[in-house]
Amino acid sequence: MSIRLKVVGFALAALSVCTPALTVEVPKTFRYQVEANWPKLPLPNNWVIGEIGGLFVDADGLIWIVNRPRTLNMRELSASRNPPASRCCVAAPPVIAFDRAGNVVHAWGGPGEGYDWPSVEHGVTVDHRGHVWIGGSSTRVTSEGLKPDGMVLKFTREGKFLMQIGRAGGKRDSRDTSQLFGAAAIAVDPKANEAYVADGYGNHRVIVFDADTGAYKRLWGAYGKPPTDDEVPRYSPNNPISQQFRNVHCIAVSRDSLVYVCDRDNNRMQVFKTDGSFVVEHRIGIETLPPGTVGEIRFWPDTSQNLMAVTDIGNFQIRILRRSDGSEVHRFGEYGPWAGQLKQVHQAAFDSEGNIYAAESAGKRIQKFRLVTAD
Repeated sequence: MSIRLKVVGFALAALSVCTPALTVEVPKTFRYQVEANWPKLPLPNNWVIGEIGGLFVDADGLIWIVNRPRTLNMRELSASRNPPASRCCVAAPPVIAFDRAGNVVHAWGGPGEGYDWPSVEHGVTVDHRGHVWIGGSSTRVTSEGLKPDGMVLKFTREGKFLMQIGRAGGKRDSRDTSQLFGAAAIAVDPKANEAYVADGYGNHRVIVFDADTGAYKRLWGAYGKPPTDDEVPRYSPNNPISQQFRNVHCIAVSRDSLVYVCDRDNNRMQVFKTDGSFVVEHRIGIETLPPGTVGEIRFWPDTSQNLMAVTDIGNFQIRILRRSDGSEVHRFGEYGPWAGQLKQVHQAAFDSEGNIYAAESAGKRIQKFRLVTAD
């Protein structure tokens, strides 16, 4: 089968990065090519995926997504009707893992005994022990009567339930240490075995738990200050810089023990030490109005994690930044439904070879951009 390629290229000036999976240094100039036949289609069992709420590449190179079956319309689910209205399609399970070739190797998820499944799936992470964490971002009762998402869940790779932190329901309370409210993402620090939660669709904070027991450890708001539940004004580049998080949309812990936090609607990332001490702020695309420019942060796969990919949701782009100072190396992407274009790129992640996977919410798809080195 031939692979149709659309090329997006950029120059990486005066930067040399090594990664265990690459046998040579990353060259100064390189390109990305979209692999239009990744993942392998059709999906098994006549499946169709909904909006993608989370993406993660694990240590074994599996590409995990969590999608939202409730965002599929009746036309997309015609084969699920009784009697079927057409041959296509049925909803895929919420959690899917692909291998490097694009084959489905795990698929599971949804309501079950002993836990509260989120009504709006948001964020997926695989920790250093191979456990899969999932969040939920709903902050209101749905039309079907489902409660707000006040929890994060932990499973085995095969979908066996292990632990829940928080519970369905609740309300905004950024000082509550037992309950979440619209948790967008989870990152697990293998050094301390702690789970960092971006509790930011309803609350305005980062909160940390023991990854084994779920015991509360600590929390903080913007600039490392105590979080509040004061209403945060809608972002405008003409307003003063907000002293509180507006939408804590992602979180990532680097190998040198820095915590990177997306404050999406405020067009910024903030960096902290693991104890919550504020380090630095990087403002990105400050002229952009919500949904903002910092949707996800993932690190380049070299030992020092010199680069990071940031999803610019508002501008339909992926930005590549230097982690040392937040400066931009390059950006690529344009709005559209075709291969290589992006339709509300929600998450992005590198694999061990420097390839980028991009997951779209409005586009209801995942794409692979293959790194192509050039001399």
